[in-house]
Amino acid sequence: MFQNTYGRYDKTSLRFTRFLFKLFLNETAEKVDNIVKAALFIPCLSEHLYPESALNMVKVLQYLGVDIDYVENQTCCGQIEYNSGLRDEIVPVAEHFIELFSHKPCIVAPSGSCVAMVRKFYYDLDIRDNLKSARDELAGKIYEFTEFLVDVLQVTDLNGRFPHSVTYHDSCHLNRELGIYEQPRKLIRSISDINFIEMQDPDLCCGFGGTFSYKFKELSIRMVAQKCENISNSRAEYCIGADESCLMNIEGYLIKHAMKARTLHIATLLAKSLGL
Repeated sequence: MFQNTYGRYDKTSLRFTRFLFKLFLNETAEKVDNIVKAALFIPCLSEHLYPESALNMVKVLQYLGVDIDYVENQTCCGQIEYNSGLRDEIVPVAEHFIELFSHKPCIVAPSGSCVAMVRKFYYDLDIRDNLKSARDELAGKIYEFTEFLVDVLQVTDLNGRFPHSVTYHDSCHLNRELGIYEQPRKLIRSISDINFIEMQDPDLCCGFGGTFSYKFKELSIRMVAQKCENISNSRAEYCIGADESCLMNIEGYLIKHAMKARTLHIATLLAKSLGL
């Protein structure tokens, strides 16, 4: 059975998710002259709760002719445990991640927070000396999805269409740790017929923060309430984001309080706009 830092995963869930990835990976994709190779890192939340965001990322990458592969035996990056202060316990997980991905030309993930964990916070861990150069190399070639499209592939217009109003939520790790602010906005603005409305304080934290929402429940609820009020005041139909963790927290509050807006991961938005 597959071992992860969260314990033992269900065999059926893992096999089904991996079957879906392989199915998409085997589809014929139109290739461009300069083929870019990229390995997929699929975070835990995407794999087990929101596989559609990762699958839509695959669809968009294939549409652009990226040569992608799914790396077997990948596990959690260790972010949840790191945020909980378990820095010694998470070292073997980080070392496994480094050994698994360090030989890949580049890695793409549909999550700013998990990319920040690998790129920034692995430096806080007591990694074995013989893996430190691989860690340094890995930090320079792992990309969040919108960052990969705009900064690596130089894609700023996918010629998609989405006749709805949207706003955008800046997740903390994506914006504050990785400095990714304009990339998702460039992609959203490039979509035809879309009505992009900036909400008030788009970089205001949604209050999730992994175990923060559990340990500081009342404060977390007040934070997500303010975020959802800002979304509602924008009158957008959809709140777009690049981290399913934030979107899960926001959507839960929106539904519970019968608010009209819904959330979409940006990979899903782009795939829908292209009719994929």
